[in-house]
Amino acid sequence: MKSKLVLWGTNAQDEKIMIAVALRADDNKVDIWTFPDSVATEDFYQQMMKEWRDGEGMVFPEPHTHLERELSMSDSLLPDDIKVERTDVVQRAQTEWHFLVLSAKLHQAYEDQVADLKEQVEKLKEFDDGVWDNLKEFWDKVQGQVRERNLLRDHADQLRDNINALFGTMKELRSKMDEEYDRLSKDVYDKFISALDDVEKKVSDGARLPVMFDELKKLQRRFRESKLTREHRAKVWEKLDATFKMVKEKRFGGKQAEEAGSSAYVRMQRRYNGLMSAIDKMEQSIRRDRNDLNFQQHKIDTTDGQLEAQIRQAKIMMIEERVRSKEEKLAEMLSTKIDLEKRLASLKEKEARHAAQAAVKEKIAEEIKQAAEAREDEIPGLEKAAEEIMEAKAEKTAPKKEPKPGAGKGKKEESIMDAVSHTVGESLEDLVDSVKAVASVIGDKIEDAIEDLKEDFQAQKAAAAQPEKQEPEAEDGMAEIMADAAALNAVVEDTFHAEVSSEAEKA
Repeated sequence: MKSKLVLWGTNAQDEKIMIAVALRADDNKVDIWTFPDSVATEDFYQQMMKEWRDGEGMVFPEPHTHLERELSMSDSLLPDDIKVERTDVVQRAQTEWHFLVLSAKLHQAYEDQVADLKEQVEKLKEFDDGVWDNLKEFWDKVQGQVRERNLLRDHADQLRDNINALFGTMKELRSKMDEEYDRLSKDVYDKFISALDDVEKKVSDGARLPVMFDELKKLQRRFRESKLTREHRAKVWEKLDATFKMVKEKRFGGKQAEEAGSSAYVRMQRRYNGLMSAIDKMEQSIRRDRNDLNFQQHKIDTTDGQLEAQIRQAKIMMIEERVRSKEEKLAEMLSTKIDLEKRLASLKEKEARHAAQAAVKEKIAEEIKQAAEAREDEIPGLEKAAEEIMEAKAEKTAPKKEPKPGAGKGKKEESIMDAVSHTVGESLEDLVDSVKAVASVIGDKIEDAIEDLKEDFQAQKAAAAQPEKQEPEAEDGMAEIMADAAALNAVVEDTFHAEVSSEAEKA
């Protein structure tokens, strides 16, 4: 966006002239020069376009005229007696220059604020958070105007350089403050570590543990109020906590170890009970003080001596102050009571969820154990049934008077039936184990399916024992039993995993 124009036009005498127009944004004015045709040669025009319009200084030849006008959106940029060939260029320049004037005013306002901030920074002897925040807020505001292109690039760069210089000064002050803060923090840290080492040494030398415990409490209160860096605070807290544990272990012994092993809910409940006892004692103490207050007031009302009345009045003031202090402590204790009740409820709910989850796992483990114990009782019955089927098959297929030709076949069938018996036995064993493990979770539907499977198995066993039945039917029935067992086993396993996952999520 240029602030200078060079164009051709005519004057009031309708003579050709060259016109040069320049904006003075700070003054909200424009300078207008006109050059007659005798001076405005083509070379001079090119020189004006390349040198003067781009901002370089230039000596104008004579003759020429100069006039000054106020920049206005309502009035024309040029006088009425000057006509130009490109009126659109003049109109666009007038609009743009009005924006430039407003932008220059905004820049000047920001420069004034920078000057104020600079004065504040120069007066500082140490880092100030308020001044730092003011700098950040101002720079954010400038950045917003730059993003919206309300400030020219040159103005924005100038403001940035000035603000960066102020930020640099503030950073130096903060660095000095941090160094001083680190030094002070190191001194406080050394004092705490030395005090804790003294406590540990006294405990090792046999000092009274209650006294050492009270000393640690005082150090803990000082620690909370001390100004330390994050690193020093973490190290002091670690040392303080370790010393507390050491003193507790020596003071309470097995009781302390037992408390350390107890659940968070039990420890919180113990703390809550202790607080309730303290609240009860505090309320009793306040009631005694109020009774004493009523007694002193009654004495004042019935006494005859002025001095005695003054003494009792002083006592009343002392008792009232004591009651006020105790009531403040009681209010804090009641507030702590409410907080502990909320935490107890949360811990109770959490432990209930953990207990439910543990119960589910324990129940499933117990059911699996019972299934393993019952497996021995189920195996003989299944093996016996398989043997009966095998014997029935052998009696039906083996010739009565020609044992040798049928001997190989009988052995082969016996091997087949052994394999069938072994496979059916294993499948049903696994099936029984799985069903018993999840019977309490998935209901009675699986048990009904097992009963149906047993009935089918008994029916196929009876059919195999009858000589009239044909061999292919018995084999098909056995194959169906094995297929049903395998399918049901897969269903049981899927249901078992799904139900266990569901119970765990609920817990």
